[in-house]
Amino acid sequence: MASFAAVAFAGAALADNDGPTVSTGDGNVRGFSKNGVNIFLGIPYAAPPVGKLRWQPPQPISKWKGVLDAAQFANTCPQVTELGAFAGPSSTTEDCLYLNVFTTGSSHNGKKKPVIVWIHGGGNIDGETVDYDASKLAQGGPDGVASVVVTINYRLGVFGFFSHPAINGEGHLWGNYGALDQQAALRWVQRNIASFGGDPNRVALGGQSAGAVDTGVNQVSPLARGLFNRAIYQSSPGFFSTLPSASDALTKGKNFGTAAGCSGSNAAAANCLRGLTAARILQLQGTPNADGQYTSGPFVDGTIIPLTPQQAFSSGKFNKMPIMGGAVKDEFTFITGITEYFSGPPQAPMTAAQYASAVTGAAAAQYPLSAYGGDPMLAYERFLTDPTKCRELHVVQLWAPQVPTYAYDFTYQNAPYYFPKMPGFKPLAAHTIDIQFVFNNWHGGNLGVNLDQNSGQPREINQQETVLSDQIVAAWTNFADTGNPNGSGNSPWPKFEGGSGARYFVQDIPLSTTSIANFRAAYKCDFWDTQLSY
Repeated sequence: MASFAAVAFAGAALADNDGPTVSTGDGNVRGFSKNGVNIFLGIPYAAPPVGKLRWQPPQPISKWKGVLDAAQFANTCPQVTELGAFAGPSSTTEDCLYLNVFTTGSSHNGKKKPVIVWIHGGGNIDGETVDYDASKLAQGGPDGVASVVVTINYRLGVFGFFSHPAINGEGHLWGNYGALDQQAALRWVQRNIASFGGDPNRVALGGQSAGAVDTGVNQVSPLARGLFNRAIYQSSPGFFSTLPSASDALTKGKNFGTAAGCSGSNAAAANCLRGLTAARILQLQGTPNADGQYTSGPFVDGTIIPLTPQQAFSSGKFNKMPIMGGAVKDEFTFITGITEYFSGPPQAPMTAAQYASAVTGAAAAQYPLSAYGGDPMLAYERFLTDPTKCRELHVVQLWAPQVPTYAYDFTYQNAPYYFPKMPGFKPLAAHTIDIQFVFNNWHGGNLGVNLDQNSGQPREINQQETVLSDQIVAAWTNFADTGNPNGSGNSPWPKFEGGSGARYFVQDIPLSTTSIANFRAAYKCDFWDTQLSY
């Protein structure tokens, strides 16, 4: 279901029968125009995965007659966990395989435009497209390239990533259904995007958080070969350094079946599983506060995802293309914020005693409270974030010798954030805070309101921050256009060449670059290299 903001976003077009109309292979669609952008919302790209199609690969959509009204967002995929103010409201509607298109017209200067296909984040358990206004991205901002932007919904949680012997033995592709949905959307783009002004030979697949993980999934999936030729990882390549095994996912799936009263490996068990209501599945899956014990997310099934990321990138067995990726400086204030969000009311920050219990041994010596002004939440956030940043560097260094690679570090720490102001909580450069620099006024789920970090009062990005947004949008659209975030040349964003001389692009006010030595020192990679298994 759409949030109030989404309804307001699309509502101006509800009575407009003269909106832009485009012919797709499945039928005609009529969108609406707003501020120079033609917007088409809620276009189906696969049949509703309901009934017998639950836990099946996405099936072709039935063609329609007449003109499809594409003026409102379609259904959000089933979800229950909201990650604080990130997602929501909950949804039990499985008819959710829809996409949205933002474009400035049928061509730009007589030429087809690059395409960006965006996968929303949410841990592969929640999230939706309704708050992703891609208008600025479609226009390229003042300094970038006009592009066609496609945002997609895909199956989540147990609906999207599920392994069970009764289902797996049916003779179809199994397990990573959400990834298959994304590939179905990419095939829709190949068939139809030229009608919206896009070039099917220049398609950048990207996403934030789980969307970045899923970008990686598709980069190592042989089934996605040829469907896109640029990859954008926004927070973070480090999250894609590991994936669960097939055996782990199967154990979780079998345990889910037992909990649901559908144990066994025969057709009766499969029918039982498909007969469960969406609400019952979500009841078992988790709560608004937390995910449960039965979700795996993407896993190495052997066919859709044949190898672990480490195996794929180390061996060169992945879909090679230019890659742009990075993360924010303070990724895990998102997690500490969620923890405090659900701690009340009244909400309370982490205490020194809780920190001492959570961080022990060698890590406690590396992250003493005294180094963080005695603030347990600041120290704990660094303890959680730094290893992810070091994993990110490891992955980037695997890419660089094989494909054109552009790495960034988003370090701006004063942007508005959509969580409420809470005692002791400092978002800084939090996970998800950079989305608003790419998608206009992004503010999380229906309970998210962007607030100034100091005053706690509502605000959107200011004039200085808008300049940074312009620079990021230019980089994203240039990359979609040419595979180089500069468009051409090596400035201001240097190509990551590998070796000790490689440099990260620093997204801050103002822009800068930093050396690998400085990056490693900032995130204590010398220490984490002794603790992590890459």
